[in-house]
Amino acid sequence: MEDDAALLSALKFSLEAEGYAVHAFSTETELMGRRAIFLGASCLIIDYRLTPLDGLRLYALMNGMGLMAPAILVTSNPDEECRRGAARLGMKIVEKPLLSDELSRVIAELVAPRSLS
Repeated sequence: MEDDAALLSALKFSLEAEGYAVHAFSTETELMGRRAIFLGASCLIIDYRLTPLDGLRLYALMNGMGLMAPAILVTSNPDEECRRGAARLGMKIVEKPLLSDELSRVIAELVAPRSLS
């Protein structure tokens, strides 16, 4: 979920080009109206600076609704409160601007089949 329309469009295009099925949302209302989609997701990408709920609070709310998928928090200049919150929720942080392949690398890491050992 990203509230910057241009970035959302670019992310969707880029991830689809990598072979991922992408459902893009720009508002909480839009996302929450599609609960079945986010509950079935393999990985979420959530912007930290959303309103009225920030990305951490949104992910916590989604977890409370039964979401089991890992998430990536995208933000620029995360402060310690943001870092602690992401760690507490098990979220990876990828910093903006998204100029390298870091986001793709983290997605691949999170959706890779897990070993049962």
